[in-house]
Amino acid sequence: MKSVSAIILLGLFSILPRLDAAPPNVLLITADDLRPELGCYGSVAKTPNLDAIAARGTTFTKAYCQQAVCNPSRSSMLTGLRPGTLGLYVNGTHFRELKPDVTTLPLWFKEHGYTTRCSGKLFHNWHTKEKGDARSWSAPEFLHYANHGEDTPQISGPLPENHAKFSEGLRKYGSVGMCESYDVPDKAYYDGRVAAEAVRIIHELKNGPFFLAVGFWKPHAPFNAPKKYWDLYDRAQIPALNPARPAHAPEIAFHQSTEILGPPDQQKQPTPEQIAEMRHGYFAGISYVDAQVGKVIAALKEHGLLDNTVIVFWGDHGYHLGEHGLWAKTSNFELDARVPFIIAPPQTKQRGVQTAALAEMLDIFPTLNALCDLPAAPGLEGTSLVPVLDDPSAIVKRGAFTQHPRPAYADRTPSKQPTAMGYSVRTANWRYTEWRNWQTGAIEARELYDHTSDQPELDNVIAKPPDQAALGEAEKLLRSQFPLKK
Repeated sequence: MKSVSAIILLGLFSILPRLDAAPPNVLLITADDLRPELGCYGSVAKTPNLDAIAARGTTFTKAYCQQAVCNPSRSSMLTGLRPGTLGLYVNGTHFRELKPDVTTLPLWFKEHGYTTRCSGKLFHNWHTKEKGDARSWSAPEFLHYANHGEDTPQISGPLPENHAKFSEGLRKYGSVGMCESYDVPDKAYYDGRVAAEAVRIIHELKNGPFFLAVGFWKPHAPFNAPKKYWDLYDRAQIPALNPARPAHAPEIAFHQSTEILGPPDQQKQPTPEQIAEMRHGYFAGISYVDAQVGKVIAALKEHGLLDNTVIVFWGDHGYHLGEHGLWAKTSNFELDARVPFIIAPPQTKQRGVQTAALAEMLDIFPTLNALCDLPAAPGLEGTSLVPVLDDPSAIVKRGAFTQHPRPAYADRTPSKQPTAMGYSVRTANWRYTEWRNWQTGAIEARELYDHTSDQPELDNVIAKPPDQAALGEAEKLLRSQFPLKK
C-alpha cells in the first residue's frame, strides 16, 4: 500500500507540466470584416471547419474589437495596446510611425524561441508607408501587402460567366465588380493562395515550435468568392434585411457608407435585388474562408501537430450589411464592435463550450503568453482569458471598450484630425456610448441600448433609462477607461 506522502507526490507530479514537453505551437487565424456569422454562433452561415475548431475549445459570444476599422483594430491587438495608447485611429498611419520600438505579439514569440511566420493579411497594409512588419517575422511575409480591389481571378484561359447578375449597376470595388460569382478554383483569389502557403509553411516548420499567423482577406468586399460557395446558399434563406435606424439615435452615430456606396454626391441606393446579392456574396465569402481554414487544419493533422497547437480564430471587427441603413464598418454599434472569437488550446478542461464572458481583442496577447508559458510582455493593456478557458462562467472584466472617430476616416479630411470621438462600453447587458468633442472633450451626444430586450440596438433609451443603476455603472466604467477632460 502506498504511503500518503507517496500519493501526494504522485498527485503533484500529475498536475505539473512535463519538463521535456515540447512548447505548443500557435496558429493565429484572422478573417477581415467578419461579424459573428458562423454556424457555431447560430448563424445560417455554412462553416463546418470553424465549427470544428469551436468544438475543440471555447467560443466567446461577447468579444469586441477596440476600433471597427482594419488598421487600428489589428495594430491594437498585435501590440496589446489600445488605439488611444498608440495614438492610432486611421488606416493610413503605420503604428511604428507612432511607436517605433513597440513589441508585437509575433515579435515577442520570436524573441522567446519561436519561428514566426505570416501568410496573408495580418498587419494592415496598402494604406501605410511601411509594408507589414518585417521585424516580427522569421522570414518575409506572404501576400500580406495587397489591395482588396485588385483581387481579380487569376486563371488560365477566358473568364467564365459571372453568375452575380443584379450588381452590375453598382460601382466597382477597385478593379473588381462589387459582386462576382465565377466558377474558378480557390487559388484564383488571394485566400486560396494564402491557405496553400500556410500549408507549405506548416510542412516546413513541423518540428516547431512555430507561431503561424494566417490572415484571410475575405469576407471583406468585393463579394467575389468562387461560385461553388455562392451555391451553398439559397438566397431566400439568408435572413432578410431590417434597415431601420435606431430610434432617438444621434446623427453622429452614423456614417456615409462610402466604402460600399461610394462618395456621397455619387451614391445610388442599391435596389432590393442588389442588396440581397451583396448579402449573399458576403455569406459566400465566409464559406470560402471556412474552406481555406479547413485546409490549414488538415495540414496540422497530417503532421501530427493538432494536439500540440493553440488555435485562435478572431475577426478584426464586425460589419453592417444594410442594417441601421449602414454598409461596412466604422461605427460603435454592436454589429461593428462584436467579433467572432474562438480559442482552442491543445490541453483544456473545456471543449465545445460557449462563454458570455466579456473579452477584448487586446486579451489575445496576454492569453497566448499564458498558454505558452512565456513571460508576461511589459505594458500590455489586455487581460489573460485563461480563467475563462478553465471555467466559462468566470468573469475577468466588467466592460469591453470600442471607440471610433468622426469623420469615420479622419485622415482623408484636410485637417487629418477627428472632430469628435465616440467612446463605447459594452457591459453584460448594456451598450453605453459618449460622443465627445475632440478638442474640448465636451460630451455632444450619448447612446444607451438595452441588450436584454433590444439586441439589434433599435432604440436609444438614454433619455429614459430603464435601469438608472446600470447606466451609472456603465458611465463609471467608460470614464474610468476614457476620463473626461477637466
